[in-house]
Amino acid sequence: MTRFLTLPGWGSSGPEHWQTLWEQKYGFERVEQQDWENPQLRDWVSCLDETIGQSDEPTVLIAHSLGCHAVAHWGCCVINHPVKAALLVSPPDLDQPDTPEAVKDFLPMHLETLPFKVLVVASSDDPYAALERSRHLAESWGGSLVDVGAKGHINSVSGLQDWPEGYRLLQSLLEG
Repeated sequence: MTRFLTLPGWGSSGPEHWQTLWEQKYGFERVEQQDWENPQLRDWVSCLDETIGQSDEPTVLIAHSLGCHAVAHWGCCVINHPVKAALLVSPPDLDQPDTPEAVKDFLPMHLETLPFKVLVVASSDDPYAALERSRHLAESWGGSLVDVGAKGHINSVSGLQDWPEGYRLLQSLLEG
């Protein structure tokens, strides 16, 4: 058995977000944060570590947006439990000058190679990260990048429903 954990970004993932739909469809488990609106890196990483540690099953992380940076920090600085792989979708470029104050606790971005397989999925028109910055994050984390075309921030606003393309990417990550 493999355990799949989803990590939403700032504000969590609503009922029409692909992460929520994957949880319902495939039985994936969400890493619940105490405060989705006022993210604190230390709290998010601690919650991630605690959730991973609740099982001995091999774990796969499926993060979106700010959740990707929680995974990167955990993988670079904390990692108390083994993780098989991470699908990191739409990591924002927190070094942008217009980064919201509410997420600046996640700075500086951790740009070290992660000790598990990584696939970064990015959109060519993501308002929170230029494709070249997404490529830089993927390379820094020791992973590869898949450009899925113009899909915005790859969230519920993108109209992806349960995002079958993303699920296929997850499967390819696990098979590779």
